[in-house]
Amino acid sequence: MTIALSKQTVRKAISAHSALGLICCALLYLICATGTAIVLYEEWQRLEQHDAPEMTAIAPASVQRGIENVLAAESDRPTTTHLYVHLPTRDLPRATITTDTQAVHIDRSGAIAMPEENAWAEFLLALHYRLNLPAVIGMSLVGLFGAMLVALTISGIVAHPRIFRDAFRLRARRADAVATLDWHNRLAVWTIPFALAIALTGAMIGLFYISGVGLASSGYGGDSEAALAPVFGAEPEGDPAPAPIADVTPALAFMEREFPQTIPYYVILHDPGTAGQHVQIIAEHPRRLIFGEYYAFSGKGEFRGTVGLADGTVGQQLAASTYNLHFGNYGGLPVKIAYILFGLAMTVVVATGTFIWLDKRERAARPSELLRAAWWGFVVGVPAGVAATLLSRLAMGNGAPFVAIFWAVCLLALALNLLRFKRRGGVLKGYIRVPTA
Repeated sequence: MTIALSKQTVRKAISAHSALGLICCALLYLICATGTAIVLYEEWQRLEQHDAPEMTAIAPASVQRGIENVLAAESDRPTTTHLYVHLPTRDLPRATITTDTQAVHIDRSGAIAMPEENAWAEFLLALHYRLNLPAVIGMSLVGLFGAMLVALTISGIVAHPRIFRDAFRLRARRADAVATLDWHNRLAVWTIPFALAIALTGAMIGLFYISGVGLASSGYGGDSEAALAPVFGAEPEGDPAPAPIADVTPALAFMEREFPQTIPYYVILHDPGTAGQHVQIIAEHPRRLIFGEYYAFSGKGEFRGTVGLADGTVGQQLAASTYNLHFGNYGGLPVKIAYILFGLAMTVVVATGTFIWLDKRERAARPSELLRAAWWGFVVGVPAGVAATLLSRLAMGNGAPFVAIFWAVCLLALALNLLRFKRRGGVLKGYIRVPTA
């Protein structure tokens, strides 16, 4: 059966299809650009709250005093179900305690120093992690774009048989589509291993909710905690009866004595102040990609074993390695610099890929000049939006409306470029088609 459509309807459909394609490219560009920036997540936190107390280490007794001080300060609030202690690390040399209702920095003695105020760094992480959308929707969408990036990388290799032979052929001095194509292809070749690693791990992290819900529904009667227990361990049965606050000092002393090769960096107190409370310590294993191993202790400091992220099944170790491999949280500053350089290259590849697509449409007598102007505006708008939110943090404080500011700047940059294009008669010049005077 043939459907008769007018030429005008077909043209509108093509324009809508092109616009949707541009939106997908825009989100992929946004994910790559913010992912590059978030490599410095810990450094951004230190910049954002530069006066927070810093230390290379904190005594176990001071950690315990900090826990007791924070819980005492919450006596008039609902009982917290989890308490987290971030111990000083090389990248973030601060001790921070987080509960269900607050987060505070503590000093070397365990006294509460000040509230934690890193809303801008958290905004930037959320922008990359879930596009500032609700977690399930945003992370699933980012995961799908990770899978798309894998497909784009592989299809790009297949579509260019000479891509490796021409790996060092760069006609960058030409101010036309040829130079754009060369930059795109060369940077894509040089970043293939990085792009595949980042895209695969990003897809795994982003699709965590979809895969977890699917696994829980199919094999665990909808119980998501039971579905994840084989990988990350199960929660022991709780007991809500009141009890003195657990002492984490013996657990930390045990780690130092029995596992001196590890570096504890996180303490989790589950159900504090109850008879069922228990402690978990996450410790880094140097020269391993895993984010750490969970060491379990009773409320009295008795060692109960590990989850197996360091020496368990291949699947457990793979799952535990995904996060660090994706965000570059290993190897210190040299690895972070490499991730930033490769991330910038990937961002350029995505941006130039869209320009190449627009150039092909133009050569086929199907120019999309408004889309080109809109794309150029968005390419400029994303870094401008991030810079604007950082400036607003410095000027307005921790409570600045970062999400609104970011998207307002992005839309403003896009609108200004479209307006500039129309006011100058829609004439485009050069490989990026900048409107002429």
